[in-house]
Amino acid sequence: MRNAYREFLDLMPPRPLQVGEVTAVVAGVATVAMPGGGVLQARGDVQAGQRVFVRDGVIEGPAPSLPYVEGEA
Repeated sequence: MRNAYREFLDLMPPRPLQVGEVTAVVAGVATVAMPGGGVLQARGDVQAGQRVFVRDGVIEGPAPSLPYVEGEA
């Protein structure tokens, strides 16, 4: 039997994996500065100054310190 809710979720695009630098941490919520200039809040156990991977408001882990390059298609 098909799951209608699962089929609905499959219509939505997957959440992107983003990378940014932690600028502050308060009570387990980190402020993450994105390379393009945006700022977001994410939950996770990190320290200020770390580069991290973020998806859907959750820190997934540390990110390597690589140079930021922006390209257009």
